[in-house]
Amino acid sequence: MREWLESFEQFAIDVILDRRTGKRAAVFRFFLGILSKVYGWLVDFRLWLYRNRILRERNLGCLVVSIGNLTVGGTGKTPVVEKFARSLQDGGRRVAILSRGYKSVKKPLLQRIIGKIQGKNEINPPRVVSDGRQLLLDSRTAGDEPYMLAANLKDIPVVVDKDRVKSGKHAISELNCDTLLLDDGLQYLKLRHRLDIVLVDRWQPFGTEKLLPRGTLREPAKNLKRASYIFITKCNGEPNDELKERIRKYNRTAEIIECEHRPLHLQHIESRETLPLSELQNKRVGTISAIAVPESFEQGIRKLGANLVATKRFLDHHRFTEQEILTFINCCVESEVDMIVTTEKDSVRFPRLGRLDVPIYFLRVEIGILSNEESFDECVNRICQPRPIVPARRFF
Repeated sequence: MREWLESFEQFAIDVILDRRTGKRAAVFRFFLGILSKVYGWLVDFRLWLYRNRILRERNLGCLVVSIGNLTVGGTGKTPVVEKFARSLQDGGRRVAILSRGYKSVKKPLLQRIIGKIQGKNEINPPRVVSDGRQLLLDSRTAGDEPYMLAANLKDIPVVVDKDRVKSGKHAISELNCDTLLLDDGLQYLKLRHRLDIVLVDRWQPFGTEKLLPRGTLREPAKNLKRASYIFITKCNGEPNDELKERIRKYNRTAEIIECEHRPLHLQHIESRETLPLSELQNKRVGTISAIAVPESFEQGIRKLGANLVATKRFLDHHRFTEQEILTFINCCVESEVDMIVTTEKDSVRFPRLGRLDVPIYFLRVEIGILSNEESFDECVNRICQPRPIVPARRFF
């Protein structure tokens, strides 16, 4: 069943990205086009309901900053969330990251029922990945990105729940936080945002230019007007004048900040031993990944001087089995590969392996600001030293 679902998902992705031809693909593409129009109307109607106060945002009485995008995956959001969390904490804020925990697994039903019997307020309380002191959940229960953030930000709480009003209340009352950072929060309108930070991928700024499910846009490009700050991600130092001009058609006031995903070092997936990036020079390397845009990762490995001789790609958020990893290792042994490299996000989904005939490392990256760094500093200061505000209504 799992194989069939993944096969269908891959077929759907190929159709959406126009990589499939033939009658079956054409019929499916037409059907998705109809659904896309309906989806677009629903998106506009939902925004209209909030804009006209028919649906009301919740105000939790603290600073809420959203970091999100208009497209599905691939903008490199997690390192940006990490950079903001560190900067806000350094500025004196008590930060918690709220995530929906995409493709995370809920606690077993029996465990949730026992929690209710023991006097918990909710049958399904928010999952605390980290309380700011220690990791409390694994990647399967927490989700890939929340677990990675919690592992890298050991003194910043990370809380997972689809209902981020509920998780926000928990972060304020139980974890003593005064600033909530919404991971992937642009479309989450139920909780009032003080700032909306929107990421735009330099290489695919508006995805396929079509709305879900026919394309990869979550909402029309015109809705970029909601952004307070716009980060152009995955820059390489080349000018982005044409993209900036298009962004200005939708948003004339937001500060535009260009940034890159800067490789730091290689880290062994089990021993956590680190190697300098120079170790990739002229090495025969295999890559394995399950991310939205694997081409960007693979091209980055080549730019670091590696000779890429074997690659294996899975669907985004795929949870690797031991057999899948061992099969790829065997392939790499036959190809006389020196090392296997994966992404940090993928590394948290690796099973424990009994043997490693080829060493496996993940590439640790961080966000580097290439232009308009003063606007990033101004954004952080704006959050850390806010103007006095009128006390918010009670939310209980």
